[in-house]
Amino acid sequence: MNNHIAVDIGASSGRLVLGTIVDGSLTLEEIHRFSNGFTERDDSCFWDVDYLLEQIITGLQKAKAGGVTKCTLGIDTWAVDYVLLDAEGNRIQEVYAYRDRRTDGVMEEVAKLISPEAVYAKTGIQQLTFNTLYQLYVHDREELAKADQILLVPDYLYYRLCGRKINEVTNASTTQLLNLASRDFDPELLALLQLERAQFAGLTEPGEDLGSISDSLMQQYDLPECRLICVATHDTASAVLGIPAQSGRSSAYISSGTWSLLGAQLAQPLNNRSAREANYTNEWGAYGTYRFLKNIMGLWLIQEVRRLDGSRYSFAELAEQAAAAEGFRSLIACNDPCFLNPDNMIEEIRLFCAESSQPVPQSPGELARCIFDSLALSYRSYLEELEALTGTAIEVLQIVGGGANNELLCQLTADVIGKEVLAGPTEATALGNIAVQLIQSGKVADIHEARTLIGQSFEIKSYLPRPMPQLGELLVRWEELNAAETATSEGA
Repeated sequence: MNNHIAVDIGASSGRLVLGTIVDGSLTLEEIHRFSNGFTERDDSCFWDVDYLLEQIITGLQKAKAGGVTKCTLGIDTWAVDYVLLDAEGNRIQEVYAYRDRRTDGVMEEVAKLISPEAVYAKTGIQQLTFNTLYQLYVHDREELAKADQILLVPDYLYYRLCGRKINEVTNASTTQLLNLASRDFDPELLALLQLERAQFAGLTEPGEDLGSISDSLMQQYDLPECRLICVATHDTASAVLGIPAQSGRSSAYISSGTWSLLGAQLAQPLNNRSAREANYTNEWGAYGTYRFLKNIMGLWLIQEVRRLDGSRYSFAELAEQAAAAEGFRSLIACNDPCFLNPDNMIEEIRLFCAESSQPVPQSPGELARCIFDSLALSYRSYLEELEALTGTAIEVLQIVGGGANNELLCQLTADVIGKEVLAGPTEATALGNIAVQLIQSGKVADIHEARTLIGQSFEIKSYLPRPMPQLGELLVRWEELNAAETATSEGA
C-alpha cells in the first residue's frame, strides 16, 4: 500500500493530505481543505467536532473519487480539549474550546489545593490557564460524573471512525494529568478532579494499528479501504517528527502556526526548578522522546488582525505591507494574557502600545510589522532561555509550519537571534503524521530514515543573519518593556 493520508486539523483550518513515495521521494497532494474555528454562544466557546468528522469523511470520499482505493490514515489536531462520552458511547455535551474564559483565575484556585511546584514535579507540564487539568476542574460535576470516557479531540475522531477508544500519549501528556515517573495518569490529580482512572482509555503509543473504518461507515459512504494508524495526534508532536534530519549541528525548532512552539527534542524530561520558573513544558513525544518547549502566542495575533480587518489582504500581502513599514517602531509582549482571546485584537495591540508610551500602529502594515518584530524578539528571548536550561549552544533554528512561508519573519528572526534560520518544510505536521504511517507500514525503518527522506524531498530555505547595528539598544528596550509588563501582571 503506497497511499498514506494525514488528517491535520488546526484551530483555524483542516485538511486531508495524501502522501506517496515516488522514485525515492515523498510527495504530498492536498485532497480536501476546510475551515475550522470555535463559535461563541452564551458567553462560552465551543468546537463543532461532528462537523470535523463530516469533513474527514468528505475528504475520504474525494480520495476514493480520485482513485485511492486503499490507504492508511492518521489524525492530528490541537491539544488539551476533550469530549465526554456516556456508557453508550454518545457525546454528552458540546466541546469547550481552550480559549473559553471559564478557566480565568482557576490556576490560583487549584494552587490552594496543590502547589504548582508539586504539579510540575509530577507532570513537567507548563502552567497555562487552558490546560485540561483546569478545564476539568471547572467543568460541571454532574456531567463529569456521567462520563464513562473522556477522550481528547483526535482520539474522539478515531473512535467515531473505528469504534476504538484510546488516549494517545503525545496529546494525553498536554492534559497536565500524566505522571512522568509512572507514565500513567496521576492518582492525586485525578482525585483532585473527582475522576477515576477508568474514565480514561489506555495510553496508546504512535504506530499502533487501530483497525479499519467501521462497516457502518463503509456501507453508508463510498470510502477507500482504510487502516487507521495511531500517529502523534498532537499536531506539534507530528510537526517535530516532520523536521528534516540535521547532521552534526545542535538545533532548536519553532513549529509556527496559530501558536509558535519553540523548543528542542530531548531524550529525558527536564522538570527542575529553573525549567518550571521559565514555564517550559515537557510534552511527551513519539518514540520515547520529550518536547521541551515554550508556548508563544504566534500567528494567532496576525490571524485576528486580518479577520477584524475584513480579510481585505492575504497574509502574503500583509507581510509585504509590514516590510514597507518602519521596523521596531512599536512592540508588544506577545505572551501577555491580554492577547489570548481579546474582544478586539487590533484595539488590544493599540492599547498595549499606548499604555507603554510607544507609537500606536494604525495601518494594517504597521500592525503586522509590530507583530512580526515582537515575535522575532520573543524568539530570541526564549531561545536564550532554552540554551541556558539545556546547557546547549544552539547553532541553527528550524522553523516549520505556516510561518516558514513568511520570509520577512524568518529573516527578522535570523537577524535578531544572530543565527542561521532554516525555513521549511511548511507541511511538517502532515509529514510527521505520514512518517509514523510509513514506519508502521515498513516503508522506512525508523524516524531518522523518515526525516532523511523528508529532507531529501522538500526544499529548505536558509536565512543568514544580517548586521543590526541597533540591536544592543533594541534589546535593552525589549527587556524594559517585558520587565514592566511582568511587574504589571504580577501586581494585578
